[in-house]
Amino acid sequence: MWVEVTNLVIPSLNDDMAMIRRMAKWIRDELGPGTPLHFSRFQPMYRMRNLPPTPAESLVRARAEARDVGLDYVYIGNLYDKEAGSTHCPRDGTLLIERMGFRILANNLVDGACPVCKQSIPGVWT
Repeated sequence: MWVEVTNLVIPSLNDDMAMIRRMAKWIRDELGPGTPLHFSRFQPMYRMRNLPPTPAESLVRARAEARDVGLDYVYIGNLYDKEAGSTHCPRDGTLLIERMGFRILANNLVDGACPVCKQSIPGVWT
């Protein structure tokens, strides 16, 4: 079974960094450090037009908190950021899959592993 977690970060409702850090620790401890976590940017629409869009800095800080507690694959969504949308080797930091939005710009995996340190990367790589 493959599990990924997506968290829509909404200003003033769930953008508290201490809460995000607790959530990331729970994911690490209960689901494992290899569980992908996506922080998505909120955009005001429909019945929640009274709140502003999530500031980019909040998403960057949330990603840093989750990586700091030991999650290996943390991404930012609904905000075009090549670094935060790409996959890096958790062992040595090698760029494995470079993304821009939904486009894959480069896939550097070799047989599902990091080409430098040979760390196996979970997923289906065809």
